[in-house]
Amino acid sequence: MAHDGQDIAMAESIILDNLLELTGKAVAPAESVLDQARETLREKVVVDGRVSGSLVEANQNAAHGLAWLATYVESLRQMHNWATRLNDEGKFGEVEQLIHQIAFGEYLQQIAGGIPMNQGEIVRVQDLGLGWDALDGFQAPEVQTLIAHGNTQAARTRLVDLMQERSAEVTVGKTGLDDELEMIREQFRRFAVEKVEPHAHEWHLKDELIPMEIIEELAEMGVFGLTIPEEYGGFGLSKASMCVVSEELSRGYIGVGSLGTRSEIAAELIIAGGTDEQKQKWLPRLASAETLPTAVFTEPNTGSDLGSLRTRAVQDENGDWKVTGNKTWITHAARTHVMTLLARTKPDTTDHRGLSMFLAEKTPGTDENPFPTDGMTGGEIEVLGYRGMKEYELGFDNFHVKGENLLGGEEGKGFKQLMETFESARIQTAARAIGVAQSALDIGMQYAQDRKQFGKSLIEFPRVSGKLAMMAVEIMIARQLTYFSAWEKDNGQRCDLEAGMAKLLGARVAWAAADNGLQIHGGNGFATEYAISRVLCDARILNIFEGAAEIQAHVIARRLLG
Repeated sequence: MAHDGQDIAMAESIILDNLLELTGKAVAPAESVLDQARETLREKVVVDGRVSGSLVEANQNAAHGLAWLATYVESLRQMHNWATRLNDEGKFGEVEQLIHQIAFGEYLQQIAGGIPMNQGEIVRVQDLGLGWDALDGFQAPEVQTLIAHGNTQAARTRLVDLMQERSAEVTVGKTGLDDELEMIREQFRRFAVEKVEPHAHEWHLKDELIPMEIIEELAEMGVFGLTIPEEYGGFGLSKASMCVVSEELSRGYIGVGSLGTRSEIAAELIIAGGTDEQKQKWLPRLASAETLPTAVFTEPNTGSDLGSLRTRAVQDENGDWKVTGNKTWITHAARTHVMTLLARTKPDTTDHRGLSMFLAEKTPGTDENPFPTDGMTGGEIEVLGYRGMKEYELGFDNFHVKGENLLGGEEGKGFKQLMETFESARIQTAARAIGVAQSALDIGMQYAQDRKQFGKSLIEFPRVSGKLAMMAVEIMIARQLTYFSAWEKDNGQRCDLEAGMAKLLGARVAWAAADNGLQIHGGNGFATEYAISRVLCDARILNIFEGAAEIQAHVIARRLLG
């Protein structure tokens, strides 16, 4: 039976009048589904009080589905917290209300009907070992109202109308961050618009390294020392500031947004695990970008299984080390000065306990001779996207590392030291994903406004505007999850779970935004001359590096079940 348009409008106005009350009461039923799923899966995988790795693997779809369900529930919590803060500050305007109601309407519906882990894998309550009675709480009027009236075509169309009116704004909707962080955002948005966006596509098409002038300007702006303590020459700013900077630079081009990642990883390693001498020597150099680092962890046959690395380091009679082995997928390897290099120093071990971390110095290369340092060779890996720093395979043959450059001066601590950096790395990667998604929205929306078909702009067609609306909504969801994990990190709280969730969701959101942005372009999107083709290629890596989506979901599930 057709609904009367006036009744629909009235229902949707009621939602806006009571939105925070509705969303506040809708979180608990979602939490209940998560609690039931967790307990059901625990019964299958916990033996004698311990989570069995083999049983988790045997129930892998359910375990990974649990990770996605938990990510959705945390997303709803953080969206409600965001909306409440804005409302308390008198900043919860119509754009924010529409984003909020669409987010709840859609994510509640997906929890009930199926959460997409990717395009071809949907996790449903029965996959988690639950019956329909697990959704009894979803019969609550608040949940039913949000599902029925939260994400409607009218709401999506209205959101896009407002987005067109406010196209000059930096983000779609208020982020909830303080004025200082928003000033930082504005500064880096201007830099990206002026210095990055006009050249990014050419760098991509020509497969060129990002020019050193860009790196030098970013160094002057403090990007490489953003979170390094002031006593070591950095700015001592928050992880939230890192998120904002990474987001806006990646919005211009993911390669530029990723330049600071290796410095962030190296600095985290040294701050958490380095000796006082190593901190005094390396942190000021990293902060000023006098020293550019690269991360050298992955090997050809290990991938995510870092515990089984084979590259070995043998100590000589002088206390120095000789490294031999092969590494792969090393970003920005050629023109950097130091490698955070993970190698096995205890030859009788076969797991993570025999690994040590080195600050391995090298000479930056040139185009003609990318790896001039004795004992190491390298070759470029040609890639679809994420090209501005290039990827390499490296070979080491008795490569010399000074004894003083064993991180922390202790063997066997490398894996633990690396794990301590993963929270920050994943928060930063989630922020990069948000930037890429925002870029896809920027490009897709501009094209939808400019392109005329059948006598009107593409953006006037509901399925086009609907795509743009959902991009904006999911970008805000991923953003709030990322900011929350950064807040936890800044406040000294363990956040590996939340950082993993932010990265997991952010990567999916970026790929969906890029794919939909290309779809809006139609055939033109498949042409390499259009920027959206680059954004699609760049977005694809986000689901793989810093923990592939499947590994990320597995890690989250193990934490939830433990």
